[in-house]
Amino acid sequence: MVLVLPDGEPESARGPSAVSRASALPLARSLARAGRADGLVAHVVRYGGRGWNGTDARLATDASWAADEAVRRYGDVPVCLAGQGMGGRAALHAAGHGAVNSVLALAPWLPEDDVAAQPEPVKQLAGRRVLIVHGTNDARSDPELSYRLAERAKKTNRDTCRFEVHSDGHALRQYQAEVRALAADFVIGSLLSRAYARPVADALAAPPPLGLRMPLAAGFGRALRH
Repeated sequence: MVLVLPDGEPESARGPSAVSRASALPLARSLARAGRADGLVAHVVRYGGRGWNGTDARLATDASWAADEAVRRYGDVPVCLAGQGMGGRAALHAAGHGAVNSVLALAPWLPEDDVAAQPEPVKQLAGRRVLIVHGTNDARSDPELSYRLAERAKKTNRDTCRFEVHSDGHALRQYQAEVRALAADFVIGSLLSRAYARPVADALAAPPPLGLRMPLAAGFGRALRH
């Protein structure tokens, strides 16, 4: 089971964004298509609102609720939380849910270190497989912040890696095919206990900073396992 978490906003009292949800659908469909033969199911989570809203961490609460629902509907199945932007932050925060075995965070939005009330938590990532993907030209979500979080997470969870997409922006459109292939390889490998593609396996095994600044090669996915 993959729960895809849409992007959101740092502060907002407005209802969920139909645009953000629609933007998350292609990733959900791509992952479901890649794992269909093995029974993989992907759902886009419908938030109660669009704002993180400080200590309320509303989107992370919604992600945990969605994991509860996955267990209620499908039984004891492993869950991957996959999110982009603010959804990536929600996925990382909600990783401590008992059903979650992996987290995919695409261009996660993270607060600046000097304005965060507390450092972003990483203890909940222990025992999970974690993949962060970030474009080096992301003007909305500072890629250096996701590197710092990955660096802290790696100290307590060796199964953490991070890929950098050279010159790509927040939406990761320039290398969309490669990002989708990377996401599918990670999700299927994590949920179905399959061998990862060599670059993913190498990134997970490598110490910082190598495994946290792994470049996503153009053409990734055309010949994944060799």
